[in-house]
Amino acid sequence: MKIFIVEDDPGILEVVLYALKSAKFEAEGFENGGQFFAGIEKSLPHLVLLDIMLPGEDGMTILKKLRSAKKTRTLPVIMLTAKGSEVDKVRALDMGADDYIPKPFGVTEMISRVNAVLRRAMPDNPEVSETAYANITINTAQREVYVDNNKITGLTFKEFELLRYLAENAEVALKREQIMKYVWGYDFAGESRTLDMHIRSLRKKLGSAGEHIKTIRNVGYKIGEGI
Repeated sequence: MKIFIVEDDPGILEVVLYALKSAKFEAEGFENGGQFFAGIEKSLPHLVLLDIMLPGEDGMTILKKLRSAKKTRTLPVIMLTAKGSEVDKVRALDMGADDYIPKPFGVTEMISRVNAVLRRAMPDNPEVSETAYANITINTAQREVYVDNNKITGLTFKEFELLRYLAENAEVALKREQIMKYVWGYDFAGESRTLDMHIRSLRKKLGSAGEHIKTIRNVGYKIGEGI
């Protein structure tokens, strides 16, 4: 699989490229948005690692362009950035990022997150067509979500998988560890706030239907009735 990295720090870019190639990925690096979009025109990668602080167009602007173009609308994007505050994470997720890794980071964790996002980007079984709860319908084959027959746009891969997992286990209080394992593919100790931010973003995008997602104190989350 091909991965593009947009990073203006030569040292970090070299480390990330080496780690990805060692993990048997095809990897190509770009120092700015202009180079990156020229690369996209030649060939589309399977995933993008995108820094926020870049010369010229910043990462958020590049992400917005990717999500507004038809051919890159669903392209998985992981943000790599020194800006690690919760506000920055929520903004990136709301704009369509699939994950967010603050610097400094370990290459082992980075590779694990890359693999997890790629797994979520590939439908496991296109024959399975639909999951539903109340007024929420999830088309698994097309990776589309409807509320009262109105299509919900802007869901990231993580948000889609999170909603699907909750809906497939409707009325079941799922532990945080279970959810993290399913959606991210492994446990991130100390990173459970990432789950909270995805839940917050998912509720917002679902509108009034977001009320179906309940917080279960000291346990995790569920989709269903009651507290």
